[in-house]
Amino acid sequence: MRILHTSDWHVGKRLGRYSRIDETAAAIEEVATIADAESVDLVVHSGDLFDRPVPPMDALAVGLRGLVRLAAGGSRPVVVVAGNHDSAQFFEALAPFLAGWGIHLVGDIKAPDRGGVLDLEAGGGRALVACLPFLREGRVVDFMAETDRWYGQYADRVRRLAEAYAGYLTEQAGSEAVSVLAAHFMVTGARVGGHGAPRGERELHMGEAYAVGEGAIPPSLSYVAMGHIHAPQPVPGANVPAEYAGSLLELDFGEAGEEKRVVVVEAEPGRPALVRSVPLSAGRRLIQASGTWEEISARDDLTDAYLDLRVQTDGPEPGLDALAREAFPYLVKVAAVYEREAAETATYSHLPWEDIYAEYYRQERGEEAPDELLAAFRDVEDEVSHASP
Repeated sequence: MRILHTSDWHVGKRLGRYSRIDETAAAIEEVATIADAESVDLVVHSGDLFDRPVPPMDALAVGLRGLVRLAAGGSRPVVVVAGNHDSAQFFEALAPFLAGWGIHLVGDIKAPDRGGVLDLEAGGGRALVACLPFLREGRVVDFMAETDRWYGQYADRVRRLAEAYAGYLTEQAGSEAVSVLAAHFMVTGARVGGHGAPRGERELHMGEAYAVGEGAIPPSLSYVAMGHIHAPQPVPGANVPAEYAGSLLELDFGEAGEEKRVVVVEAEPGRPALVRSVPLSAGRRLIQASGTWEEISARDDLTDAYLDLRVQTDGPEPGLDALAREAFPYLVKVAAVYEREAAETATYSHLPWEDIYAEYYRQERGEEAPDELLAAFRDVEDEVSHASP
């Protein structure tokens, strides 16, 4: 059986002022083209289909059309578990309407014999897919709640869930079915970027409280399809073929330069799977560039990329933002980098919030904040100050 593993599409995510919906649609079509060319029998998506719990209409349309395209008219099962950016309730509401297309959305964590494990016919073979959507801290899972297995730290709970699924898969699959776990969580030791810039993963769900040890990956399965980490990589410490497929596009500058991919899995019942990466080329590149304006403007690789520029100057440079936007059509942000005087690092705690923001903007951009931006800041400050506690 041949399986395509993809993950972390984040349909609807923007980059600064730029919509990326067309790039996302093109990348999804590239994934579907690979699935066709590889004669894939089953597609597994390991979470964060959308970037927001309830996506805007254009994102919803692109995401659902992509799943239908992958399902190949209902002849190829598609399994999607909810990630931390997805809404479990939204997935469960959509699921009945997509089931007729062979698309299986799993939002809630369920008992193995009550929807937590899908028994699928794929390419003339049988696949058992255990679905472990993202588990939020403090959430109690119904089928574990009344047993002594539901205790301890977050990592313990995830591990016990994975063990419950693995035990059921081993019992049901035997030597007749391929066994797969599709899950969305962070395994300790996974590589999360190295640029020092923001990444597409939600930082709230990336700390130690949400880290799970390598022991959470059961060793008895054919393949483990993981989501949540955007840098493509094998799952650290796993004793079974297990991969983070990674995100569909470079979603933020912390992902700049990462080669995105899908994972093609060759699986047979009772045997560890064989995996290989198929690179993706769709989507505009992200580049962080630094140097003097003369050095940056002379480069010939920046015109078609989304840019984060750090321009070395002798001091504040009014008009730098406008100059950079005129030169580079896909500029996301630009900042002047120069020797700061001691006075510029002084505390501003005695100033009103608007003045603090204006000074921050001046130091970061090398120019005065526009009046309309300060007006918007005042509106937000006023709304927050009058909000109910």
